[in-house]
Amino acid sequence: MSRTALRICPLCEATCGLTLTVEGTRVTGARGDRDDVFSRGFICPKGASFGAADSDPDRLRTPLVRRGGELREATWDEAFDAVAAGLRPVVERYGPHAVGVVLGNPNVHTMAGALYPTVLLAGLRTRSLFTASTLDQMPKHVSSGLLYGDANAVPVPDLDRTDHLLLIGANPLESNGSLCTAPDFPGKLKALRARGGTLTVIDPRRTRTARLADRHVAVRPGTDALLLAAMAHVLFEEDLVDLGDLAPYVQGVDDVAAAVRDVTPEAAAGACDVGADTIRTLARELAAAPTAAVYGRIGSCTVPHGTLASWLVDVLNVLTGNLDRPGGALFPLSATDRTSRPAGPGRGFALGRWHSRVSRHPEAKGELPISALAEEIDTATDDGSPVRAVIAVAANPVLSAPDGDRLDKALGALDFMVAVDPYLNETSRHAHVLLPPPPPSRAPHFDFAFNTLAVRNQVRYTRAAVPLEADRRAETEILARLVLAATGMHGADPEAVDAMVVDQTLGKAVTEAHSPVHGRDPRELAALLTGDNGPERRLDMMLRLGPYGDGFGARTDGLSLERLLAHPHGIDLGPLRSRLPQPLKTVSGKVELLPRPIADDLPRLKRALGERADGLVLVGRRHLRSNNSWLHNVPALTGGSNRCTLHIHPADAERLGLVDGARVRVKGAGGAVTAPVEFTEGIRPGVVSLPHGWGHDRPGTRMSHASLDPGVNVNQLLDGSLLDPLSGNAVLNGVPVELAPLDTAS
Repeated sequence: MSRTALRICPLCEATCGLTLTVEGTRVTGARGDRDDVFSRGFICPKGASFGAADSDPDRLRTPLVRRGGELREATWDEAFDAVAAGLRPVVERYGPHAVGVVLGNPNVHTMAGALYPTVLLAGLRTRSLFTASTLDQMPKHVSSGLLYGDANAVPVPDLDRTDHLLLIGANPLESNGSLCTAPDFPGKLKALRARGGTLTVIDPRRTRTARLADRHVAVRPGTDALLLAAMAHVLFEEDLVDLGDLAPYVQGVDDVAAAVRDVTPEAAAGACDVGADTIRTLARELAAAPTAAVYGRIGSCTVPHGTLASWLVDVLNVLTGNLDRPGGALFPLSATDRTSRPAGPGRGFALGRWHSRVSRHPEAKGELPISALAEEIDTATDDGSPVRAVIAVAANPVLSAPDGDRLDKALGALDFMVAVDPYLNETSRHAHVLLPPPPPSRAPHFDFAFNTLAVRNQVRYTRAAVPLEADRRAETEILARLVLAATGMHGADPEAVDAMVVDQTLGKAVTEAHSPVHGRDPRELAALLTGDNGPERRLDMMLRLGPYGDGFGARTDGLSLERLLAHPHGIDLGPLRSRLPQPLKTVSGKVELLPRPIADDLPRLKRALGERADGLVLVGRRHLRSNNSWLHNVPALTGGSNRCTLHIHPADAERLGLVDGARVRVKGAGGAVTAPVEFTEGIRPGVVSLPHGWGHDRPGTRMSHASLDPGVNVNQLLDGSLLDPLSGNAVLNGVPVELAPLDTAS
């Protein structure tokens, strides 16, 4: 007998609601949940393939422990005994910073990944944290931290109400959006145009999104910040700046005017390959629109001036009065946000509180650049111990970070490594202990991170669609036991981790004057929590303390886990609304439009006005049926247009003597790869493109389908030395490469 079950899709940032068909313990189908309050039945190919991803036969079921040099199956108790025996001696001999924690992108798609890594880091007290953020969105966190005092205060475009949307470095028709959680992003863009709005796309490739746009500007890769700065220059020069209701909350406008005075459209045109008249038109259209939003994403983050580009996105929204107003860019309010404190000055945001040991990279948001992970392992210095042990949770940096060959060797030389991963992949194959979480159908789902970036305030929770088998462990239990084993409490009840967090959170909440539970007994509050387990009790606590919560009985209509469970398709909390000045945590209590670190980096940007490398530059690309290196082992999501080919404009191919479909050698600072050429007029001359996440050809992995068509690792073309200095983000786009036909390559 088949049945249906609801599930929020964990395969990309759109967080669509699914209705699963389940036969026994197997998911046999997935369709969009038409009653979902957020996605309204929308589904993409990844969501439709949920069952295939869930039942992948290469997913590990039992732990693996390295014995005699080989990974062999072990019991859960044996595995955690090995974790404690491997990690604690490293901490006790070399100190906590000798343990590196590496967190991959899938963590933000699971409840466990949201609830436990912070506890692990606090217990370990290590500063050696490396995450996928420094391969992606860290520039946006840094610019938000400097502007607003909070690195997680990221305004998102009000897609449903804006009249003018300018996208830079974003391709949501294929990525479904990022740092902007929006089911059916393509439908929202089509609706924008249908209601008479304007869509402008700035991208070196004529992507599917660009083809939908009213205007496509094929900028030269890596010059996004120059283009945006020149637009800001036009707003000042032509007296188009109008902050409107924002004016009381912003300081530094005149400073920005002075800072961009030299970045004229004429000066920027040569570097950007965008005409001065086009730059002026972009600025004028933005200022003239009744409402507008500028939205920049990964293409504008993974470049040499990623933080400056991210900053300028918000500067343009501020200068046109579109920040924090309906139809512009607004700050979402998640159901699990901490209760809003009174508006006023905060502590602000600091960079470089510590530095990496080898290259002295400054930390950003508590993280070190993942590009520096290999050197932190394999290079000795007089300043502290190298990283000798690694805890990797849902991370595959051998493929996702620059110079995977070096990192591959470094991981193989560690004293100890533990990986939490469902696959034996290019990174986890080095683990001494591998702890596999169950498939997503066996796990509950709540979007802690993505609800803070959603284009509409809402809250949804789904319990596991399929019961957990006796020989598997919930990912929440795995990470709780990992916390205990890594912090000297091996053998304690994993529920103790959740109980500790509840006690600490409630103990602090009752002392805060603005809290809905101020002055109450934390033990009494803990006794009121509901839920089947520790993670659900923590979710209940966060909902009840949050901005829509019941305050543990203080509000009869407020949120709690019990109320959320009574609404299986979610609860709509309404459209985004203006929130300033409450989100601001700067020292001034205002939007600080030209923070000192930004001002100090602007001379580097201005020098780029006169810098233009000859030859080809490389950009990455994404595909609708892919998500980094996750999904290449699912047959339904590979093949067709989802192939690892080098896109090149026919004019460049003719000049270089390349043949469509033939293999070509691509050489960069970090090495060389070979890939088949694919001619396309969808990419501007002077630019080539390889997709991200491929290279499944290393020995010792168990990803049978991915290995049939492994592709090549585009990040091997990088040596890891190119970083955005403010954020530590890897420069993955706009990097010089050389091409040669394979039969003539030396």
